[in-house]
Amino acid sequence: MSELINNNPKRKELLKHLILQLHEGKSPSAMKKQLIRLLGKVPYAMVVETEQELISEGLPVEEVLKLCDIHGEALKGAVDLTEAQKAPEGHPVHTFKEENKFLAQEIQEIKNIFEQIHARGKNEDVTDMWLPMREHFRKLSEVDRHYRRKENLLFPYLEKYQITGPPKVMWGKDDEIRQHLKGATETLDAVTNISAEEAQTAWEWVLKPAVFGIEEMIYKEEEILFPMCMDTLTDLEWFEIYQHSSEIGYCLFKPSKTWKPDKSVEKTENTLSKESINFPTGGLSMEELTALFNTLPLDITFVDKNDTVRFFSNNPNRIFDRNKAILGRKVQMCHPPSSVHIVQQIIDDFRAGHQNKASFWIQKDSAFILIEYYALKDQKGSYLGVLEVTQDATEVRNLEGEQRLLNYERKQD
Repeated sequence: MSELINNNPKRKELLKHLILQLHEGKSPSAMKKQLIRLLGKVPYAMVVETEQELISEGLPVEEVLKLCDIHGEALKGAVDLTEAQKAPEGHPVHTFKEENKFLAQEIQEIKNIFEQIHARGKNEDVTDMWLPMREHFRKLSEVDRHYRRKENLLFPYLEKYQITGPPKVMWGKDDEIRQHLKGATETLDAVTNISAEEAQTAWEWVLKPAVFGIEEMIYKEEEILFPMCMDTLTDLEWFEIYQHSSEIGYCLFKPSKTWKPDKSVEKTENTLSKESINFPTGGLSMEELTALFNTLPLDITFVDKNDTVRFFSNNPNRIFDRNKAILGRKVQMCHPPSSVHIVQQIIDDFRAGHQNKASFWIQKDSAFILIEYYALKDQKGSYLGVLEVTQDATEVRNLEGEQRLLNYERKQD
């Protein structure tokens, strides 16, 4: 292997060149052979650094997202994990990897069922296999919590180390997988009787993309993302992620072992001051103010004039995930690539004074969710930032007539 290049800067430039060849249409298998011949095993950190540099140099995130699976195919077997750190039991990365094991098991069960379907005659009824398939895909849908922990807890810390491009791409792929899973679930629920031929068609067009997407994401996480994160984040940062993970929840696996770094870590919670905070219309203690925000029947998030998330209310029944990892994060990084342009337009219009309010409403399961953005300004009209207010307006929307009398059941002592 006399062609092997061992100089790291040259290796990174060559890896960058080979990835760009993929974007020009070169086949992944051809690139893999060339990559292994010239580079041998590629350090996992180099893959992230190269992708980050390509995006910084002008390669659109959307283009990287479009060819993300091709990148993964070309790099399989070529990433060097010999120096990757192992996460102890209970560590957030250990939990992520355990969840991936259970996801892989569900995927294998799904593949086994389709092998049985494929073996049957094309007109033979396979409805009996459709019901267990439905259950396996229901379990796969729990991957949403796995992705939300990654996006809302892990990615903010990567951004502090200027690792922004790869998380954007990965979040975009997560959203694609969510859409594929939604389509798969709707298809499985809608069909009551199905032949082997119809099942094969559903597999190729609807179900397989969801399965393939999760498989590819498992590879990207375990071969590149998690090893790089283990090298990058501090024990204190991992402990903060660990402390907030249960707020979002877990996927097919719940860690039973508690984890704390070997070295002592400082308590990250801020001590609440009991001193009164005075406003033009009255005063509240920090304890009262915190309780007030956490009791309001709506979720509040404040983004300052520099587009940085500064505050969120912590209502126990929050509609969308929020945790302390988001504080100090640029709001543009808190949204997937598919919607960040809308966020940017709202901010630009608010800052320029073209608009002071933007409203959206969506259906989330059976709930009607109202999302409103307000421009915050001081008494002189200067822009201070954006206030996001989200509420479940289902009951309000359904109100009719009047209710003037007290109408509730009292709790018994």
